[in-house]
Amino acid sequence: MSSLKIYNSLSRQKEVFTPLYAGYAGMYVCGPTVSGESHLGHARPLITFDVIYRYLLHLGYKVRYVRNITDAGHFEEEGREAEDKIATKAVLEKLEPMELVQKYTNLFHEATKQFNCLPPDIEPTATGHIIEQIEMIKSILDAGYAYVENGSVYFDVKKYAASYHYGELSGRVLDDLLETTRELDAQHEKHHRADFALWKKAPPEHIMRWPSPWGEGFPGWHIECSAMSSKYLGRQFDIHGGGMDLQFPHHECEIAQSRIAHGGELMARYWVHNNLITINGKKMGKSYNNVIKLSELFSGVHPLLEKAYSPMTVRFFILQTHYRSTLDFSNEALQGAEKGLQRLWSAYETLQELQHPAREAAGDADLEQKVIRLCESCTAFMDDDFNTARVMASLFELVPVINAMRLGQIAMTAISDAAFSLLQKTWQTYVCDILGLREEGAGHDDKLAGVLRLLTEMRQTAKSRKDYATSDHIRQQLQQLGIMLKDERDGTTSWDIASS
Repeated sequence: MSSLKIYNSLSRQKEVFTPLYAGYAGMYVCGPTVSGESHLGHARPLITFDVIYRYLLHLGYKVRYVRNITDAGHFEEEGREAEDKIATKAVLEKLEPMELVQKYTNLFHEATKQFNCLPPDIEPTATGHIIEQIEMIKSILDAGYAYVENGSVYFDVKKYAASYHYGELSGRVLDDLLETTRELDAQHEKHHRADFALWKKAPPEHIMRWPSPWGEGFPGWHIECSAMSSKYLGRQFDIHGGGMDLQFPHHECEIAQSRIAHGGELMARYWVHNNLITINGKKMGKSYNNVIKLSELFSGVHPLLEKAYSPMTVRFFILQTHYRSTLDFSNEALQGAEKGLQRLWSAYETLQELQHPAREAAGDADLEQKVIRLCESCTAFMDDDFNTARVMASLFELVPVINAMRLGQIAMTAISDAAFSLLQKTWQTYVCDILGLREEGAGHDDKLAGVLRLLTEMRQTAKSRKDYATSDHIRQQLQQLGIMLKDERDGTTSWDIASS
């Protein structure tokens, strides 16, 4: 259907996207663990895969987008003690586990709405699929690739590696893992250090527990995604997504257990991973005291923040860098994104207001070709592994043209009606439908933003008439209210509102 190419983490190269079934696309993305509030790092996969979903829909695919909610499970994370995050946090907050889950699920859903993310088609939960997880574990045991120890079930990684490539996604070497894996919880039960839990026996004090053939317990971390993805997308599907930090151990273990449960079949054909967000060059982590919750980001209440940043500013900030590149957060970068969003949206609104005289021939052939080339490049860049950064660059090259038309510096007849229609359609399609940006006043109240746009247009009109007294009066009155106007080189006017 298109020439879309996707970088496949499994093959480590770009591949032409060919879905299992023509016209259909199945995508599973690892969603949040709702043991706490989502933070800045969670925003990147959320927005990245929203754009991928939007673009697949734009290309005409009938997409089934599945994004799970992890509300239970035993987490065996690299370099950390194994734990059940939900049960642990529920005790700390003195809440019932499902009360805690609902609290943070609601907050997560609110954040997705603020980011203007489309909801997934299916949002399954781990606790809602215990039966499916137990059945999958049974099939792995029956195949001889798992074993039971003291009421817990572990996947036999060494036996798997004798027939399949364990480490094909992450590039990890099993021998190195066996030598370097730390002594963590219940290691004495495992045949090998690299083995991972499919089911854990619940100790007496454990709150979240379910009956199973092996006794009361709870599922491992990895098994939930294998069970839910196969239930809703089939044993093999098109795209599996998530953050780069999930490649190992989570996605590597998913591949192994799914392959055994499904007769040797690889669960997903394209593995897509977004890179991480750093803060002033450092990885986010509690030890650095630099984890910024989304509510803190939107309110500005965090020691690292100079001001509040709107959801659309954050979305713009994330999309102006390719999803596989590291993205470094700083106040300067967010403030730059805020101004960039304002310029882009101002140009979009200008295009909605301009009326073309419907001339078939272009008055400026070079300008016509430039407009067409830049519009068509947006599709080429999205087809090249969803390169939103290059799409934005093309759009910003068109901003001076749009502003010059608004100011009368370029005649509307300079380009043909067909080229102008293409320009309008490109901005609607890419700015709104695919990038998912919407009007938000770049972090300020929408009504205030509308008033400011009206005043800056009145000031621009006054300047064009050489009525400098009125132009200066508008600037001075706004300055007294704490609003600083700045004339940009491309003909737009941006503003900063001083915090009170």
